[in-house]
Amino acid sequence: MGSFLSGKRLRIVVVAALSATLIGFYLLLGPPRLLAKSESPDFCAGCHVMEGEYTNFMHSGAHRRKTCVDCHLPNDNRVLHYVWKSIDGMKDVLFFHSGHVPQRITLSEHGAKVVKANCLRCHSQLVSQMNTSRNCWSCHRRITHTGAGSIQTL
Repeated sequence: MGSFLSGKRLRIVVVAALSATLIGFYLLLGPPRLLAKSESPDFCAGCHVMEGEYTNFMHSGAHRRKTCVDCHLPNDNRVLHYVWKSIDGMKDVLFFHSGHVPQRITLSEHGAKVVKANCLRCHSQLVSQMNTSRNCWSCHRRITHTGAGSIQTL
């Protein structure tokens, strides 16, 4: 009688471990093209109670060529991008399926920092000589999903 992990048993353990790893990656990354699809504005608008935000986004000028994740997720580090995509996605799923979606959707403190960092990253040359201590949308109200009117002057 050989050791516990000899011959046939070793092959079963290896196949099971490999299968579990492959299934884990499939569940982690999702079906083919799900990851790419989940970064589109249509996907976000379909899962959230965000019809107004989506409509405003589609009529917001140059930024409508961007995706939701271009602004709302960290984009300076791929690992952080997917970590926060998972956290925000699960939070949104829980809110949506529990029926606790807020009437007015607002940015969290962390979300505001991420959006501001992405504004500064994309517009770095433009804002290089500016005081960037304020949030961009305090003046540029039209870039928000619910903002109206033109750029507010000081």
